[in-house]
Amino acid sequence: MFPCCLNKKPCLSFFADKDYENAIKYYSEAVEANPTNAVYYSNRSLAYLRTECYGYALADATKALEIDKNYIKGYYRRATSNMALGKFKAALKDYETVVKVRPNDKDAKMKYQECNKIVKQKAFERAIASDEIKKSVVDSLDIENMTIEDEYTGPKLEDGKVTAKFMNDMVEWFKDQKKIHRKCAYQILISAKDLLSKLPSLVEITLKETEKISICGDTHGQFYDLLHIFDLNGLPSPANPYLFNGDFVDRGSFSLEVILTLFGYKLLYPDCFFLLRGNHETDNMNQMYGFEGEIKAKYTAQMFQLFSEVFQWLPLAQCINGKVLVMHGGLFSEDGVTLDDLRKIERNRQPPDSGPMCDLLWSDPQPQNGRSVSKRGVSCQFGPDVTERFLTENKLDFIIRSHEVKPEGYEVTHNGKCITVFSAPNYCDQMGNKGAYIHLRGSDLKPEFHQFTAVPHPNVKPMAYANSLMQMGMM
Repeated sequence: MFPCCLNKKPCLSFFADKDYENAIKYYSEAVEANPTNAVYYSNRSLAYLRTECYGYALADATKALEIDKNYIKGYYRRATSNMALGKFKAALKDYETVVKVRPNDKDAKMKYQECNKIVKQKAFERAIASDEIKKSVVDSLDIENMTIEDEYTGPKLEDGKVTAKFMNDMVEWFKDQKKIHRKCAYQILISAKDLLSKLPSLVEITLKETEKISICGDTHGQFYDLLHIFDLNGLPSPANPYLFNGDFVDRGSFSLEVILTLFGYKLLYPDCFFLLRGNHETDNMNQMYGFEGEIKAKYTAQMFQLFSEVFQWLPLAQCINGKVLVMHGGLFSEDGVTLDDLRKIERNRQPPDSGPMCDLLWSDPQPQNGRSVSKRGVSCQFGPDVTERFLTENKLDFIIRSHEVKPEGYEVTHNGKCITVFSAPNYCDQMGNKGAYIHLRGSDLKPEFHQFTAVPHPNVKPMAYANSLMQMGMM
């Protein structure tokens, strides 16, 4: 009845082919036919991990262990799921179990050590925390007396200001895999923090009838694909405004280059280049998915702390012509949220585990009405009826969000009222998806979709523990 799951090799071919959706489909059929088989739950857990459905992955791994408490892969998958959800103590306990049973497993030992390091670091941070107002990294920097060495021949800011020439020079410098001087990087970050901190949590703009804006989704450290967008669609300018909808960093190998380019354009064109916060502009995600490690490797831990401060000031949503609402994740765990509620969000912090700020960064649409538990283990999933009520109550036409890989780079759901756009083609160098961006014109606010494919990039490994989540073997 279920040939792929009765014969293990063909079923595993879905993983080899990166066809995770079909792996989930067939293992679900196998679970339905034989609900007491721990292997089926465990392997479906792996498929969910590959598609970043960490909440579902955790549930399946837990079910596998309920069926067979000695099934070691179940502990491994549950640990990986908890790690991805930032539940480090729970993950550590399961990794410890795996290492005890398989002391020679290098992969398990590496993950145990990494998780243990994070648990100790978190404990240390709690121990030194106090009620005093945390000082900014900016207070400890002496930018004026920071020397640029004579041997540095790269781009420099002009009197501390970003110019069009500086942006062109910096992009070319980055294309050659060179770092700008730390003084220049600090100048960009300090200026970006100052600019972003003056913005509201809900940015509101009006497009004239003759104007258009380009809306891009996740870019995830894919610098050369970001440049491809600019090649296809034109560089940012007052006549060619952009909105980048979060998740600029993590996963890809060039997050530093992406985010400094985006911050640079925000400084150059503050009134026509817009950035919103994604769930990856947060400390926990940066710690697990590569950005923190990348910044420490290319610069210093101090610079990462400043990035963290800047990320906290990124706006959470943007309303266009009072009719289109853009956010990274989606709508809310409860009805009744208004645009005024979004304006009042105090965003200068790490996101909470629930509430409107969390939902804006984390939630996802679902095809059925109502709400359900999130496949990610954070926030919720919302149906077309939820979207319809929110739009009606707030006199909006539709929402645009990102946050999910889509094979075609975009997806239109909820009767045309919920649009997803994702701008990282061939995500993590293995998903095979297209990227897309959207044009919205002031004359009719009708979305126009533009697709593109990935371009070649230098072969540099991402500096992330958790990229192994995407590359995990069957163990």
